[in-house]
Amino acid sequence: MGICLNRRRMAVQSISTPDMKAVIQRVLSAKVTIRETGDVRSINQGLVVLLGVTATDNSLDVRYMADKIVSLRIFNDSDGLMNLAFTDLAEPNMLVVSQFTLYGDTRKGRRPSFVSAAPGSIAEPIYREFVSAIEARGVAVKTGDFGADMLVEIANDGPVTLIIDSPTKATDAPNGQ
Repeated sequence: MGICLNRRRMAVQSISTPDMKAVIQRVLSAKVTIRETGDVRSINQGLVVLLGVTATDNSLDVRYMADKIVSLRIFNDSDGLMNLAFTDLAEPNMLVVSQFTLYGDTRKGRRPSFVSAAPGSIAEPIYREFVSAIEARGVAVKTGDFGADMLVEIANDGPVTLIIDSPTKATDAPNGQ
């Protein structure tokens, strides 16, 4: 988007940086197996969160996503309607798995580009902060191993799958820079 400023007609372009992204699945059960060690972590009814992190994500994004996810009203009440929040479950369980491939850009060519995903040195501390933020809200959390090759098995309930992004971070850059 460009707009004109003063007589020099200097264009200002709004540049949006990628947002923290999560794919949320309501599950009857789920487990993750760490292929290298064979370690298995599992949950019963609850949520699976596949979390993608960008280099611009921060504690504000973590708090927003944690608050949003734990308060989602996507569980059925006694009438079969999605009116119950995740935290209304008797034992809310969550499986959180890091997922840089959520930022796979396939608009060019046949091989996805992952340049929007944060490098591990940035993503891992934010991922761990997210897990801690969920635990601080009274939720039992199991995780995969950050950066490991894993097998994730999900018994999706419904199926109910949502994609949630943290609020967009926009900056104004002159001349499209």
